[in-house]
Amino acid sequence: MVIDTPTTWAFGLTLEAPFDAAVEQVKAALKTEGFGVLTEIDVRRTLKDRLGVEVPDYVILGACNPPLAHRALSIEPEVGLLLPCNVVVRAEGSTTSVSIMDPVAALGIADIAEIKPVAEEARERLLRVVELLRQGTREVA
Repeated sequence: MVIDTPTTWAFGLTLEAPFDAAVEQVKAALKTEGFGVLTEIDVRRTLKDRLGVEVPDYVILGACNPPLAHRALSIEPEVGLLLPCNVVVRAEGSTTSVSIMDPVAALGIADIAEIKPVAEEARERLLRVVELLRQGTREVA
């Protein structure tokens, strides 16, 4: 799988889709893999309202898979500080970028061996979200 987000803490892809359509596609793909969106932060609107700054469309979706979150929290309640898995959807001209926090990297901060399998399962599910998006919308090469 080609991952075009060049960080150690995220993966994702760029889609040839309008921003609003891409946000809905991301939500649908997350749902397919058992994730709900707990929070939706409209960064563009927040910066406009609070700072008077204009930026392209940009949302942060707080995605949560309840069974995985429950498993992790049962192991270590403080791991809630590292949840949910954030997904950034942002306009880039005529395309839309989707970046997903890598739960292995995020939960790796806790350095708790029992949480690693939960993080790995979350990562696999989120990589499948990327694949669903890749199949459902034309990806930018």
